[in-house]
Amino acid sequence: MTLAEALELLTGGEVPFRFTAYDASNTGPEDAAIGFHLRSPRGAAYLATAPNSLGLARAYVSGDLEVSGVHPGDPYDALKLLGASLTTRRIEPRDIARLAAAVGVRNLLPPPPPPPQEAAPDWSRLLAGWRHTHKRDSDAIHHHYDVSNRFYEMALGPSMTYTCACYPHAGATLEEAQEHKHELVASKLALRPGMRLLDVGCGWGGMVRHAARHHGVRALGVTLSREQATWAQETIKRDGLEDLAEVRHLDYRDVPERDFDAISSIGLTEHIGVRSYPSYFRFLHSRLRPGGRLLNHCITRPDNRHPARVRGGFIDRYVFPDGELTGSGRIISVMQDVGWEVQHEENLREHYARTAAAWCANIVRHWDDCVAEVGEATAKIWGLYLAGSRLGFEQNVIQLHQVLAVRPHPDGRADFPLRPDWAPA
Repeated sequence: MTLAEALELLTGGEVPFRFTAYDASNTGPEDAAIGFHLRSPRGAAYLATAPNSLGLARAYVSGDLEVSGVHPGDPYDALKLLGASLTTRRIEPRDIARLAAAVGVRNLLPPPPPPPQEAAPDWSRLLAGWRHTHKRDSDAIHHHYDVSNRFYEMALGPSMTYTCACYPHAGATLEEAQEHKHELVASKLALRPGMRLLDVGCGWGGMVRHAARHHGVRALGVTLSREQATWAQETIKRDGLEDLAEVRHLDYRDVPERDFDAISSIGLTEHIGVRSYPSYFRFLHSRLRPGGRLLNHCITRPDNRHPARVRGGFIDRYVFPDGELTGSGRIISVMQDVGWEVQHEENLREHYARTAAAWCANIVRHWDDCVAEVGEATAKIWGLYLAGSRLGFEQNVIQLHQVLAVRPHPDGRADFPLRPDWAPA
């Protein structure tokens, strides 16, 4: 069996893209807009020994799998076509033997992963101790967020906001949508001059600066990324917001202050681990005054049944080490169990698809500079990750939920209006 025949077996016989391989076999329309070329036995080994997103990513990042018809900063069309082509039918044992023969017995041993460095495999990380310790969380955040502030400036745009935007209308720009998201959070939290806001996992300080600049709030942001904290503090000083805004390089568990009027958690819950949810939401509860509001904004699964973490996949190894997702129902249940009263929730799934598409467009626009800053392999990983994320949000594989809760007074009062006091998304 040739490699082209192996692909035909996996796609059920219909290959809508052009495929060529080092064994001189080919399949698919010659005039197809998108093509895949498997250049080497090492590429076949990557695909065969990690037959999921990780194997595909390794072959693509190493250059052993070339993709034509799309830009490396945004391979969305190729991923969508490939995902729609692969069959879900059962592969018979005799077919497995034929596929192995096509790849070659010698290529059934995994080759060393290509650079950039992957996160350590799960078993070796577990040897370091219980997951989500201070050090382990710090290492995971460093892997993802300390790539390069300059790279993030090019990919994310002027807002330097690496969380789902909220588009007020279909024609809004990414910057307008990020501004609208920050204002939506601020209005849900009912921020007013003189209030104190804690923003956990604050990133480059976008919410902190927005709250200080537009609402006169004394805002404290904390992040485990030293690079983010440095950039944020420099920007706060440049914008003349030092009297109101501060970003610290600090684990949220080490925040000493209490009695905040509001807390925002935008894109942090994905990092802390589902088993840590009770202690996480309990800690935030302890830092908020009675009657204060919490806005939790995070990526979720569309159900509450699947495992919270996909171990060893592309995202776990290259992008978000130790990241875990679960359904909004589980998040809300834990919040209620530790004393929060949930007042409102909404799903911004389609908004995140638009956001990821805009980030890919930024990478394409600045491709040469991105490659010069972080190297071609890392730039390709980000294009692959963001394009795949866009596809996941579009196809309802993942969602984005905002959950608004209040810490009730001991007598049950919530200081909450009879109807929502914020503008809808």
